[in-house]
Amino acid sequence: MKYLWGYLTAGIFGAITWVLMQFGQRFSTLVDMVYPYVVRNFQGILAQWSGGVDFLLWQVLAVALGVVALATLVTVIVLRRNVISWAGWMLAIVSFVYMIHTAMFGLNYYAGSLSDDLRMEVSRYTVSELAEATEYYRDRANELAARVNRDGSGVASFSSFQELARQAGDGFHTLTYEYYYPVFAGSTEPVKALGWADMYTSMGITGFTCGITGEAAVNPQIPDVALPFTICHEMAHRMCIAPERDANFAAFLAASVNDSVEFQYSAYFMAFRYCYNVLATANSTEAAAAAGRVSSGISDQMRRDIQDYDSFFSSKKDDTATRVADTVNDTYLKASGDSAGIQSYGQVCDLLVNWHIDQVVLPELTVNVEPFDPYDESKVDLTGIVNARTQ
Repeated sequence: MKYLWGYLTAGIFGAITWVLMQFGQRFSTLVDMVYPYVVRNFQGILAQWSGGVDFLLWQVLAVALGVVALATLVTVIVLRRNVISWAGWMLAIVSFVYMIHTAMFGLNYYAGSLSDDLRMEVSRYTVSELAEATEYYRDRANELAARVNRDGSGVASFSSFQELARQAGDGFHTLTYEYYYPVFAGSTEPVKALGWADMYTSMGITGFTCGITGEAAVNPQIPDVALPFTICHEMAHRMCIAPERDANFAAFLAASVNDSVEFQYSAYFMAFRYCYNVLATANSTEAAAAAGRVSSGISDQMRRDIQDYDSFFSSKKDDTATRVADTVNDTYLKASGDSAGIQSYGQVCDLLVNWHIDQVVLPELTVNVEPFDPYDESKVDLTGIVNARTQ
């Protein structure tokens, strides 16, 4: 029995985590009313504390835990102690960390959607509406592609990682205090660069946010055109916007209202990619024709950026490592309450199309008509009215 204490402890931590998740699922309205606001302030405190050092504290803790695990395993083997007991206590540590993560951040997956916070109605859309939105994002990206700095080979050349990380908060500040969206009133501490970037690049990982330390981190190796958007994405996670589709949409909004043309281009470039991928994979003749029409309108500069983006990941990613990373991420997202798993990244297209309809299409359909004044004789037809005074 003494060899099972570690497993029993792990079971207790696991049970507490399960109870927290069940509470979040059953009382999602209550969670939405209280949890994100409390945790957002706490994440801000953690971000300010962990921002005192340039390196990632969670990576240091992960290495320390790995060293302890390896050292204790060697000790157990040398002293011929019970390996099963050792494994139980290692499982208990992992269960404890996941329990703390769930309590400090994970319940955000059960809070309301970002579209609810923005009072934005999200409904089903037609292929025609998807095509129009994709064309809109393409045209804006085409325009901005001509304004960003480029090197002698025509490759987009943005500001340094540190400068982009410093500027990212400006967009969220605008959304909070000029657009009056309090959901973005979280920490705008600069994100950090992911350590061991080569390893993360091989797995196709562009960023990671740790709720336990309040650290948002981005892979500094990814193409410049995607950096501002990704920085905003991870910053949105730290603001307790947990679902991936919501974090992507928050990244688009924050980057698009940023004064920096680099952020604006990154916003519309990524928005175009998400919408075009959905349009190009839709199984209909109408969608195929629309995708061809949209593709033909991509400017040479933007097409170059798309090719560079695609070639970077196709040449750097390791298929096996990427499959493992995707499986782990998909399992984590589904276990946390995001039923779509890694597919939720692409679901931002739903929000982007509806945003285009709400912010671009509908305002253009509105006709400014001069208000009717019943006392203005020039606007009233008095013909046929007895004793009416006519000019």
